[in-house]
Amino acid sequence: MTQRTLVVKVGTSLLRAGDEFLQALAANLSAERQRGTRLVLVTSGAVGLGCNELGLAQRPQLVEELQAAAAIGQGQLMARYDAVFRPHGQTVAQVLLTRGDLASRRRFIKASRTLLQLLDWDVLPIINENDTLATEELRFGDNDTLSALVAVAIGANELLLLTDVDRLYSADPKANANARPIREVRDLDELNALDSAAGDGGRWGTGGMTTKLAAARIATASGIQVRLGNGRSPAVVRELLGGGDHGTRFLPSSEPIPDRKGWLAHALVPEADVVIDAGAEKALIEQGGSLLAVGVSSIEGSFEAQQPVRICNSSGQELARGLSRCSSDQVQGVVVHRDQMVITAHLSRPTIPPPP
Repeated sequence: MTQRTLVVKVGTSLLRAGDEFLQALAANLSAERQRGTRLVLVTSGAVGLGCNELGLAQRPQLVEELQAAAAIGQGQLMARYDAVFRPHGQTVAQVLLTRGDLASRRRFIKASRTLLQLLDWDVLPIINENDTLATEELRFGDNDTLSALVAVAIGANELLLLTDVDRLYSADPKANANARPIREVRDLDELNALDSAAGDGGRWGTGGMTTKLAAARIATASGIQVRLGNGRSPAVVRELLGGGDHGTRFLPSSEPIPDRKGWLAHALVPEADVVIDAGAEKALIEQGGSLLAVGVSSIEGSFEAQQPVRICNSSGQELARGLSRCSSDQVQGVVVHRDQMVITAHLSRPTIPPPP
């Protein structure tokens, strides 16, 4: 029987509960680890702890201030985790990642191997975005996305998103009395409908739930089950870890995309958009062909050979992503080979915004 591999993500809202939350989390995760589950923890909190140490009344706005606060808080965050896991005999390891670490295929594989080695040593990797060094272009922007990409990188069976609400709702239950609880999301169509309901307005639409839906799209497309639940209750966390019927369950795709295609779809940061005509669109979507220069209508931005690009139709809809075989000023022959491309049209909303 294949050993279960689980990625657990906790956010800043839970960490504000202080040492009591961390102690309960450590007890639950350590118990699950002792049952044989391979665990990875993705955490927020470094910037907040740095701000607390500095006595700042509000979160800084300048990038260099955020990075400096993270540099102060990262050590404190790991010290707290080490203190709560050590009594359970659980060794922890800090892993700091930027999107650049996963956007490079070579570095993606190295990160994957390092994490798997830590798991083989019965060590609990504790992962956070490297806010101290990440530039704006190479930031994940949220640890939900990071947790989903980590789950893909290590071939996890499940991603557990612990938050401060009991489950996903059709709208913000604090603002809408008619909001209905959602216990299961069965496929991409249901997930896309939830995205549309979230919209762009209100706390629910612009806050944490939108990024959790994006994380669910990344993970489920790669065959990983996602569950979202209340992390404030130690009893609920314990049952969620054991597969109990709490929160919202996102079922994995019945036709998951392979590891490399998942990396192409979700980890790359596109350098430019390649707009194609109707004939090329048909060749890509219906025939599984490569993108040839004859089908390119225009290029928005610039790129070098082997750099990632988005492939869009004339309406601006993203169809695919891939690695170019030539630079933007030397477009000829095969522009993107089908082996270096993943069709993303069926994934609906892109998980990474288009290039500026």
